[in-house]
Amino acid sequence: MALDAVKEFRSVTAGGVAGIVSGRQVMIGKPAFLRAEKIERLEPLEVMAGKLQEEGKTAMFVAVDGQPVGVIAVADPIKDTTAQAIRELHALGLCVAMLTGDNRRTAAAVAKKLGIDAVEAEVEPTDRANYIKQRRSDGEHVAMAGDGINDAPALSEADVGIAMGTGTDIAMQSAGITLVKGDLRGIAKAIRLSRATLRNIRQNLFFAFIYNALGIPVAAGLLYPFFGVLLSPIIAGAAMSLSSVSVIANALRLRNVRL
Repeated sequence: MALDAVKEFRSVTAGGVAGIVSGRQVMIGKPAFLRAEKIERLEPLEVMAGKLQEEGKTAMFVAVDGQPVGVIAVADPIKDTTAQAIRELHALGLCVAMLTGDNRRTAAAVAKKLGIDAVEAEVEPTDRANYIKQRRSDGEHVAMAGDGINDAPALSEADVGIAMGTGTDIAMQSAGITLVKGDLRGIAKAIRLSRATLRNIRQNLFFAFIYNALGIPVAAGLLYPFFGVLLSPIIAGAAMSLSSVSVIANALRLRNVRL
């Protein structure tokens, strides 16, 4: 296919693109974008687009020289592992929400297929961060997963930002976690690992303090008036060493955690 050069190209964020191709004005984007450019009579195309959107496809409207001429449907195939990843997140007690700039029909079709709990469709890039900020102000802990430039503000706003290694550099720089392979099942693994790590830290704090909590009063002579018992320096030194060994041994158990 021979592609002609595009002149006077312009892009409208979350709207569409326009330019002059072979002397003709071409516009591609959302209905609202075309109507803002004075393109009318989009209703027949919207009926056609509605059927495509119900199949989970994204519909883009095309106008040439001020007249609507057709619809381009783009389907982003759902990865085979995505449904499993969402099931694992549900099993961990998480609520899964989808934020997308796609049409509501398209978003609802995808959400229904995957079992997603909540859907926010036709969301502008700047509104994603505001959505997360609102959820956090409601007292919820929010993790955001994304891979695009438009996701960067939301990734920074979330309690935990999760970027895809297959995405943009700015998304990875804005996130605290990067899934190298871009597999969403890695989110569930990261959560299981973090919970196991925090549990291990609490156990280590117990091991670190229990020896001192028991040993210091005995060393100070607490039991001497009653039983004539004093803590030998040798035993005290062994107890301190055993405390460190207990902490290290317990931390090493993380290697056996099943993710």
